[in-house]
Parts: sequence; C-alpha cells; structure tokens
Amino acid sequence: MDRIERDSMGEIKVAQEALWGAQTQRSLENFQIGNEKMPISLIEALIQVKKACAIVNQEEGKLSEVNGENIRVACELLLQDLNSYEKHFPLCLWQTGSGTQSNMNVNEVIAHLASQQGAVHPNDHVNLSQSSNDVFPTAMHIAAYSEIQNHLIPEMEEWLKVLSNLMGRYQSTVKIGRTHLQDATPITFGQEVSGWKSMVENSLNAIKMSSESLLKLAIGGTAVGTGLNASNSFGEKVAQELEKSLVIPFISDPNKYFALTSHQPISFVHGSLRALASDLMKIANDIRWLASGPRSGLGELTLPSNEPGSSIMPGKVNPTQAEALTMIVAQVMGNDTTIQVAASQGNFELNVYKPVIIHNFLQTVTLLTDGMRSFREKCLIGLTVNEKRMEELVASSLMLVTALAPHIGYEKSAEIAHKALNEKLTLEEAALSLNYASKEELKQWLNPNEMI
Repeated sequence: MDRIERDSMGEIKVAQEALWGAQTQRSLENFQIGNEKMPISLIEALIQVKKACAIVNQEEGKLSEVNGENIRVACELLLQDLNSYEKHFPLCLWQTGSGTQSNMNVNEVIAHLASQQGAVHPNDHVNLSQSSNDVFPTAMHIAAYSEIQNHLIPEMEEWLKVLSNLMGRYQSTVKIGRTHLQDATPITFGQEVSGWKSMVENSLNAIKMSSESLLKLAIGGTAVGTGLNASNSFGEKVAQELEKSLVIPFISDPNKYFALTSHQPISFVHGSLRALASDLMKIANDIRWLASGPRSGLGELTLPSNEPGSSIMPGKVNPTQAEALTMIVAQVMGNDTTIQVAASQGNFELNVYKPVIIHNFLQTVTLLTDGMRSFREKCLIGLTVNEKRMEELVASSLMLVTALAPHIGYEKSAEIAHKALNEKLTLEEAALSLNYASKEELKQWLNPNEMI
C-alpha cells in the first residue's frame, strides 16, 4: 500500500511503511545503479549534524522549542539503534555529486519521526540554516575521523604490541639478511621485525597527524561558502555542539569556500592510509616468502595451519592471510587513485564527487582495520620461528665473506667467495686453500654474532 508525498515537483507515491519522503523516492527511482549504498557511518554523521544544527537553531530563536526538541529526540532515536532504521536510508551511492539526495533522505526521515509529535518540515526545519553543500562535507569529515580513531588506530596499536613481543623474543636469533632477493650479511630476526614495527609506528604517527585536518568543518558555509541564510556564528556554534556530543575537538573551517570546493584534507589523510597499505604489502610479502616451502623454500617461518590449502594436494598449507591482506592493499591503492582524481574536480564553488570520495575513503579504513585484525589474529600471533633453519642458512651463506674485507681486502674476499661457489667449498675451505688467512683468524672473523 502506498501513500502520496509532495515536494516542489508535485506528487509521488511512497510505500506506506517508508519513513522517507518525496525527494528520497525520486532519487530511489532515478538512480538504480550498482549495489553500493551511501555508507551507514556517513548517515550516522549526517544525523549527528542535524541534531547539532537543531540545537543551535533553537538557541538562536530560529526554531521553536517544540520543533527543536522533536528533531533532537528523533535524531537520538535513530542514533540509539541505527541498524534497525538502516532500511530507511536506501539511496544509491551513484547519485548527485553533492550528496543532496542523501542529505534530503536524512532530513525526511527525521521530519517523519519528529512529525509524530508535531508538524516538522524536512527543508524548513530539519535543514534550517544549512545546505547539502556544507552539511555533506561536514559529515564526511566526521565519519572519516571517527572511523579512523575508533577502529583503525586501535588495531594498529594491537599490531605494535605483537611486533614488540616478536622483536624482543628473537632479538638474538641470528639469520641471514637478504637484499635483491639474494643472500646478504647476517641480521637477527628481532632486528628484521623492528623494521616492520617502525613501519607501523611511522604510519600511525602520519595518520594521527594528517587526521587533524579533518577536524575543520564546512558547516556554516551553506550553498557557496558565503553562509547565506545562516547566522555568522552558526558554523562555530554547531562545531562546538558536535565537539560536546562526540568528544572530538571539531572547529569551524575559517574558509568555507575552501571547505566546499576542496577535499584536500580527505586526499591528504588517504595518502597516509595508502602509505600504511604499502608497508603492509611489504610485511605480508616478507612473511610469506620467509615461510615458503616448507621444505623447498626458505622455511625460516612456519605459518599457522588455519585451513586446507589445496583441493588436490593433501596437507598443503598456504599463506592465505597474507594473500587476503595484499589483495586489500591492491584495493586501497585503487581507492587512492579514485579519491585523488575525484578530489581534483572541485569546479568553481563546489566539488561534486563527494559520495565516491567518502565511499572509497571509508572502505579503505574498514578494509585496513578488518584485514589487519584478521592477519594479526590468524597469522602474526601464531607465527613459529624455525631457528634451526635460520642457523643452517647462515652457516652456508657466502656473504659472511664481507667480514673478511677489512682484514684482507675486497678483491681477495671476492676471490674466496667465487672459489667457494664454483668449487662447492665452505668459505673457510676456500680461504685456507688460497692461504689468505689462518684457521684461527677465520674462526674469529667469520663469527656471525660479531656481524650484527
């Protein structure tokens, strides 16, 4: 059964049980593209903005006490159990580039709920002193900052705990280093892990630093940045209200023209997320290379046996968590390209690629958070170090010869290495046959523990 809703374009049928109105329905019918919907975390941020705006509009005397209270209560009802109301925010991601239709979707749902206690209009009351052009980028910053702070950063901190533990446990476990995929001089596994740990630490610092740019909000700029139909203090007051309710130090962006037309802050922060992804690719690939084998590869690490690795080869264990994480990195890099291209399209007073920017940004945060958690729980924590294999590879490595160079020179050391390789000798055997050092000297100079 349908009901009739009206907007400036006339009448339209809306399902009786739907909480949205005419403008949402028109968007629903006009944009049936793909499966992607507006992210629910963005919807939540939009509702937070509407609540803050209602409070400020009521304080400024623009909104009656009754309507202000009804809008606030409706917002709180949605925020308390948004999952139950998610079906009432059905709009396609691929819609207007300003996000106007999703802004109106939120306005209409809030107005519908608030009107159960009195007449509330989605434009005149819920959207009072606002435009989609300042509300939507404000919600983008709120959602982006909140998702990073509440989900990704805590997971990165968990990684640092696990890596610190690995680093400490194997600080003295000597293994062969590798450069260019070839044998190099010795290193300890703890030292190798310390490199991974510093990658995560540096990315964490970069993400925290860059995320501060998201604290500046566009609200108060209305349509083109001039603040038409809003008070001069509206943006500042809404930012203060959001700071109070979300306990995040939001401020009003001092230049609303910038805030509406540029998504440099989102672009900047995503760059730090892409950098994290690049390091995760390196860490995951290092681990799966070091665990290759188990008998015909490097075999220095053993991965947890989580599931059968092959439908034809019994007993095979594959680096599936590394594969999942590296696929996520590929997606994040694609997201970054989309965001950078979309962020470059701020024509005149408004960027109209906002939905795709925030969709890709939030997907990146979710994928990195979930992927890192899965890799940590199902791989990193359960890694087993094959110290015997590490010891064997160190003992057979020709690059220990590097330690001879200060004593006998580069040319003679190279001659020893080539002779050992070509004649399948140990370094000691090759050096002694060339009479370049005594057995006692070689024992002292070729000690791996003195090379780390």
